[in-house]
Amino acid sequence: MAFDRETLVIPDKTIFEENVIVTKGDVVIGDRSLLRFGVNTDGRIFVGEHVIIDGNLDSPHDVRVDIFSTIGGNIQSGGNVYLGEKTKIKGALSLKGDLDVGDSVEIEKGFEAKGWINIRNPIPIVIYIFVYLMQLLKMGRSEEIERILEELEQNDGDTIPISESFLFLPNNSIISISNSKVEGNLQIGKECKLVGNYDVKGNVSVEEKSEIFGTLKATGNIFVGKKAKIHGNIESLALVNITECVEIIGNVSAEEILLAKTASIQGTFHARKGINFVDSSKEKATEKITRFENDVDVIDEVKEMLE
Repeated sequence: MAFDRETLVIPDKTIFEENVIVTKGDVVIGDRSLLRFGVNTDGRIFVGEHVIIDGNLDSPHDVRVDIFSTIGGNIQSGGNVYLGEKTKIKGALSLKGDLDVGDSVEIEKGFEAKGWINIRNPIPIVIYIFVYLMQLLKMGRSEEIERILEELEQNDGDTIPISESFLFLPNNSIISISNSKVEGNLQIGKECKLVGNYDVKGNVSVEEKSEIFGTLKATGNIFVGKKAKIHGNIESLALVNITECVEIIGNVSAEEILLAKTASIQGTFHARKGINFVDSSKEKATEKITRFENDVDVIDEVKEMLE
């Protein structure tokens, strides 16, 4: 799966508890981010440079924390752990695999490792690439060099490959109970439960049956999926689309509002370009006709509808 590096992605069934985010799949936290929670996942955890995390990190697999980052709690890993230079762990470290640490790493409450322990100052990956390319030049392997450079250029694009399920915080994100800020878009999966107010410089998508205890504020569009529940206000400078059986305990303000007739709003509306009520049955019929015309999922009820 590919993702936009500017989009905060929260996977299906992620739960924000009092002090920890419980999720599934890999967790990637971008550089210079602030996370006022801990993380508990069944996947790997990757923490970027100059990151501050207040809570614990708990994973049955590998954990990597890059340079100058601070972990306010414990780290527990069922795999290997890498700690970059000047990393600080305010709690204890426990791992079942190998431990690889850079210079001047602090672990205030000690550590327990069952594998090998390697203390070093790792050479930056760019140096490895440079040395490798120099060796290929000496061997006259120009085709191999071109292939490597093409792969590096692809990684500089808008998207990068990642596993099917993941939680991703873009660089410079702030996630807390009181005020969360995202420089790009926010994508919330199905059946999630989030706590906090979100200020998003982009679009927001809340999938079905998710629940948010806080306010959503965005410069772009906001989409609220079926049976979602928002305990707070919704503010957008663009379009707000509220679908079937959504419950919002708060006010809704936007340039334009699309509202399903089965939605429940316990607050006031303010839409500069008006409110349009959407009939879900008509939308489904239109979608089926479109799919039939494009030879997709042709079914008898659509045939009858066209006759």
